Amino acid sequence: MRIGGATVLLTGATGGIGQSLARAFAARGAKLLLTGRREEVLRPLADRLGARAVVADLADRAQLDQLIAEAAETDILIANAALPSSGEVLGYAADELDRALEVNLHAPLQLARALAPRMVASGSGHIVMIGSLSGRTASPGAALYNATKFGLRGFALGLRQDLYGTGVGVSVVQPGFVRDTGMFADSGATTPPGVRTVSARQVAVATLRAIERDRAEVNIAPLELRLGSALGGLFPSLAAVAQRGAGADRTTRQLSEGQRHNR
Repeated sequence: MRIGGATVLLTGATGGIGQSLARAFAARGAKLLLTGRREEVLRPLADRLGARAVVADLADRAQLDQLIAEAAETDILIANAALPSSGEVLGYAADELDRALEVNLHAPLQLARALAPRMVASGSGHIVMIGSLSGRTASPGAALYNATKFGLRGFALGLRQDLYGTGVGVSVVQPGFVRDTGMFADSGATTPPGVRTVSARQVAVATLRAIERDRAEVNIAPLELRLGSALGGLFPSLAAVAQRGAGADRTTRQLSEGQRHNR
């Protein structure tokens, strides 16, 4: 699908990866509708890029419905918004768990369900779910985040089959550890020894290509992480042993502590 001239709804635009995505799509000539919770970040970003802005908390269903109404003319949906959800599930309050599910899984599904019919009617459009390699293999201390990203991947791949032949594509884009911005970088955590990272720009470039080439699944990570996540999906018990040996539990503890500090 051509991006130039298309109306693109980007959620989570105020985060580091969201801002990188916004700049990349603006450079391709997209007509951007940006949304996020932090108005003090969203408005200046939209002004710089000549975009529309809608302040919305995707955990609030009334605000989500209002965003859907504002975004009725969307040609491309980039569902990027997500909450950091590391830490043991037993340490989460019920309302915290619900909020993570609302933002990371319920909102993307509802946006796709609401915006896809117009795309189908016009015979053109694309839906991108920004997931994570955490949607391919589980990690210690990340059960809630794994749940949302596994669900997002399953939904995207299933919806892609449902929309086959309509002219509407669906992709899931799954980064590994992003070094310069985003949840991992903001937490101050370090990767296990020997595990490399990618940049936010690589995520943005991969997202553009997923749309233009109608790719079902794009994993943005060094080879060792892509292979590890693929094997982890096939052999979860073996992956758990390997992760413990590589120090993954230390990384997830750092993530949890850093994310709790930044809440």
